Amino acid sequence: MLEKARPTILIFTFVLALVTLGTAQSGEKEVHIGLKGGFSLPNLVGGDDQEITRDYKSRFAPNFGAYVEFGTARNLSIQTGIDYAPQGGKRDGIQPITAPIPLLPPLPAGQFYYADFKNTAKLEYLEFPVLVKYTWRRESSLQPYVNAGPYVGVLLKATQVTRGSSTIYSDRNGTPILIPPINQPLPSISFDAETDVTDNLNRVNFGLTGGGGLKFPVKGNYWFLDVRASYGLTTLQKDTANDGKSRTGNLVISVGYAFKVKGQ
Repeated sequence: MLEKARPTILIFTFVLALVTLGTAQSGEKEVHIGLKGGFSLPNLVGGDDQEITRDYKSRFAPNFGAYVEFGTARNLSIQTGIDYAPQGGKRDGIQPITAPIPLLPPLPAGQFYYADFKNTAKLEYLEFPVLVKYTWRRESSLQPYVNAGPYVGVLLKATQVTRGSSTIYSDRNGTPILIPPINQPLPSISFDAETDVTDNLNRVNFGLTGGGGLKFPVKGNYWFLDVRASYGLTTLQKDTANDGKSRTGNLVISVGYAFKVKGQ
């Protein structure tokens, strides 16, 4: 249990050190604490030549978090925090079957049976971004900003959700497997399942994130609308030979409010 929690403990320590350093160096500069929530469009990015990871599309998921922003100059600040950031994607239609099929012989490595069903990969992460933020300050008016930086993600849970029923095909073009001697397709089987695949994936994900938005100042505090995209640099799968290779990608739109806790 301690081994599984160690990456999270190390990252919390890292973020706490950044917060402490930022507070010590901020002097009389402004410090804000912000809360945000919104929705995300995560996706899995994989090679088109890999049967298991190809053809995933974006899915819809909630996204929320909190951050601390340290002013370093009139227009520059450092922002770090913690986000609940679901990742993953969905794939519908004819696709490879990764589980054994009863009564059918196993195939050599790299070959698959196929079926027509719905498949959603749900990956739950805690992410810790560190962003450099530039704001065009305008007194008592909208203030546009841009931000960018790295992030570290810790995988909490990964679930593969499949739905639907289908006959079995020999390829992704939909060629049915026929029962001799009557030459009829195999009866449809159900693919309704929820499979925990957490142990098949790397627990830590590194990536880059960036975007921009608008701040609405309110007596030192501010409302904001934020749009940010991220891309994971870490291959998700532990066993890339059998499970393929994919990375995370995400678009997040959120709104929130930040309170000034220090500064002029």
